[in-house]
Amino acid sequence: MIPVNEPLLGDLELEYVMECVRTGWISSAGRFIEEFEEGWAAYCGRRYGIAVSSGTTALQMALAALDLEPGDEVIIPTFTIVSCAQAVVYNSATPVLVDSDPETWTMDVEGLEDRISKRTRAIMPVHIYGHPVDMDPVIALADKYGLSIIEDAAEAHGSEYLSHRGSGTATWVRCGSMGDMSAFSFYANKIVTTGEGGMVLTDDSSLAEKLRALRNLCFRSDKRFYHTELGFNFRLTNMQAALGVAQIGRINEIVEKKRWIAGYYTDRLRAIPWLRLPIERAWAKSTYWMYALLLKADSPLDAQSLARKLEDDGVETRPFFLGMHEQPALRNMGLFRDERYAVAERIAGSGLYLPSGLALGETQLERVCTSVTRAFD
Repeated sequence: MIPVNEPLLGDLELEYVMECVRTGWISSAGRFIEEFEEGWAAYCGRRYGIAVSSGTTALQMALAALDLEPGDEVIIPTFTIVSCAQAVVYNSATPVLVDSDPETWTMDVEGLEDRISKRTRAIMPVHIYGHPVDMDPVIALADKYGLSIIEDAAEAHGSEYLSHRGSGTATWVRCGSMGDMSAFSFYANKIVTTGEGGMVLTDDSSLAEKLRALRNLCFRSDKRFYHTELGFNFRLTNMQAALGVAQIGRINEIVEKKRWIAGYYTDRLRAIPWLRLPIERAWAKSTYWMYALLLKADSPLDAQSLARKLEDDGVETRPFFLGMHEQPALRNMGLFRDERYAVAERIAGSGLYLPSGLALGETQLERVCTSVTRAFD
């Protein structure tokens, strides 16, 4: 079976992890934590990085830093992973949904302003499958209404966005550099992985200080076991950070490999008339975290049937996200009743993604493409 993802780890990762084992620095202190935070922040063009235990906890902690109150609202896309809604709910706030752009599958920024209310505190744009959200309009709305931006870049390591803000000259900026805070995941299927892990990035020194406290149970520097605030145990280990440090050193090579995989798939699959392949807008440089296919309405196969055929042929796939408004756990809380989001519903039921891991070689890619082609014969 060709897996959806298989991480590509090398000798340097092993060397750094073994250093942790040899020296005994295996918990949440050690040189690799700081190196990973500084290295990833610098790569993304940010001042501060706060490493945490997962992408989910990165989102939860970023929202906690805003001191949200019951009734406060955070706007998120309905087409995303449940972690986004969960982070809002766990901070006693209310998630408010917006539909998807039909081409990029990211947040529909044209429908964003209509969802802003007097209770809105933040917007959470989510870069989907490696393609950036159109961020300039999001930032303009946040500035207009005095809102915070929590940028979810978990799927967009190394992706870039052509921004026209600032000096007026169009400038390519990295995903993760555009929010008040940005959240990353380093789960095993991510472009840079620490097995489990995440990070919050920010340019605000006060936020960075608050995030570091929240990460570590809000211990005080002057009175360690005396707590005036409650935090979380969201620490990353030095061993995990060691994996990340090794990969930051070859991030350009990693991004190039991901784009090569996407290019290979596109060249081989573009002739199949029933597939909508991923696009890349002129203002975006996608890293194609996952190579995603959308079945057109006239396709002789639906996504589930195609997935079964590929599985029978030894090719693993994954379905698209299910919209937050269709999640039973959230609806049982009284959220999103009678809400419908046409674009998200269509793509959720018609999409899947192919093996996209960095360990893939040309022989495996050719086998996947042959299997997809044969499924439509």
